[in-house]
Amino acid sequence: MEIKSSKDEKIPIAPPLKILDHATINKKFGWWSAVVLLESWGRKQLCFYLWQKKPDGGWRRKQKFAVHSQEHWALMSEAVDKMVGELN
Repeated sequence: MEIKSSKDEKIPIAPPLKILDHATINKKFGWWSAVVLLESWGRKQLCFYLWQKKPDGGWRRKQKFAVHSQEHWALMSEAVDKMVGELN
């Protein structure tokens, strides 16, 4: 699986959120998942987004999960690393 990062791809996030960077994880079968580095009210967040395609062709947010600090990410990453081996 390949992570796609395209600066030309319009992420469906509206102001006042400011997109700093993003990478699409998956975009198929009417679903789009991405990791987005954004600024919200002067504070940076790393967010995991999941959108579903609407009948009019737009995208509707279904899920959003934000990481607010490197310490928070370290705890989550450690927990995932302990369990990810069980997926095979």
